[in-house]
Amino acid sequence: MIAAGSPNAFARRVSALAASALALTLAAPAHADELRDAVAADMPALMELYRDLHAHPELSFEEFDTARKLAARMRDLGFAVTENVGKTGVVAVMENGEGPTVMLRADMDGLPVVEQTGLPFASKEVAVPASGVETGVMHACGHDTHMTAWIGAAQQLAERKDEWSGTLVMILQPAEEIGEGALAMIEDGLYTRFPKPDYVIAFHDAAQFPAGMIGYSPGYALANVDSVDIVIPGIGGHGAYPHTTKDPVVLASAIVMKLQTLVSRESSPLDPAVVTVGSFRAGAKHNIISDEAKLQLTVRSYSDESRKLLLDGIARIARGEAIASGMPEDKMPTVTVADPYTPATFNTPEFTEEVMARFKTRFGEDRVMQVPSVMGGEDFGQFLRASPDDTQSLIFWVGGVPQEQFDAAQRGEGTLPSLHSPFWAPDAEKVIATAAEALTAATLDLLPASGG
Repeated sequence: MIAAGSPNAFARRVSALAASALALTLAAPAHADELRDAVAADMPALMELYRDLHAHPELSFEEFDTARKLAARMRDLGFAVTENVGKTGVVAVMENGEGPTVMLRADMDGLPVVEQTGLPFASKEVAVPASGVETGVMHACGHDTHMTAWIGAAQQLAERKDEWSGTLVMILQPAEEIGEGALAMIEDGLYTRFPKPDYVIAFHDAAQFPAGMIGYSPGYALANVDSVDIVIPGIGGHGAYPHTTKDPVVLASAIVMKLQTLVSRESSPLDPAVVTVGSFRAGAKHNIISDEAKLQLTVRSYSDESRKLLLDGIARIARGEAIASGMPEDKMPTVTVADPYTPATFNTPEFTEEVMARFKTRFGEDRVMQVPSVMGGEDFGQFLRASPDDTQSLIFWVGGVPQEQFDAAQRGEGTLPSLHSPFWAPDAEKVIATAAEALTAATLDLLPASGG
């Protein structure tokens, strides 16, 4: 997941929404059934897989061993498996008669983070990411739980072919952390080389909910994520004679301040938006006015209209402030928006409510809760954008915070590590068991047996 600005703030919003329900111990589920028992029987082997995946993470578009070992498992289950889709992605298809097509997605990549969880199976992997600086690698976003639950669901659905009719497409997506993997798979023919899905489902572990809780957001669930670079030319000179220069630091500062009005004065208060200047670089010495300043921004929005308003406004403000400061035409700032960007993730509202109503029956009302949308990013949204008229989409959250840690944090006795933290160690067994059951149950509901 592309990091949100403040996961702890999100946790406070959720607590304010339903503090009493979140504080409940997630003990017994609403009812026991055969599916839950079957998943429980698979858990020892699934936890062994989880520990292996956790100990051996790989960076974005480098998930070679991860893809290979999981593709082999899917072949053993009877899926027709294609590797190297969108570089390192995997597509596994099981056709089982007439019916809809359901696609289940898990993401594979780890993060350039040095693990500090103290787990006996903690990652010791090192790699060199795009920054060129050697670093540790860690599944600090929980993609290891995603892949393990995905395998758990695949096992259950392969064993239950007499219970469903239709086509199951299961994909392992690379490079979610850099927002490029989903688009890479789509551009490599995901919807043309393989059955096009009627339904697309995924889950993400959550560092703000008790382990085993399910959260969902109908409509926009995660934000558009744009990275914007502004290069601001100046006319440099001696700091003692500023009148002979055009100071890019002063101009850049004016741009930074004016950018805040895009949210406070141009965006509707009912339409969330974020413009954050994460980096401001200029100059190298006390008494030299530099000839250039550089700004790096992260821009968050939900709708395409809101995104356009923000990006157009950034370009307008940069140019307008330069004109106001007397910069010549050949010294106008340049604004570059990274391409591709991460589009907002939209949960088809009616479909989401239908699935969650079934989850509430299965898991109990106290374990399934509507939660606020977040301004973090997830490129899962690409799968709906590639087929908006024919596909319905849902990503849901599964809490991963060990109950005792959550309770302590609610009492003010410590804070919870966020996703992407070197200390993030979810209660993986509860995440995997809950998600594997949920993915399987949702698919069985969507792919009823012939005559069902």
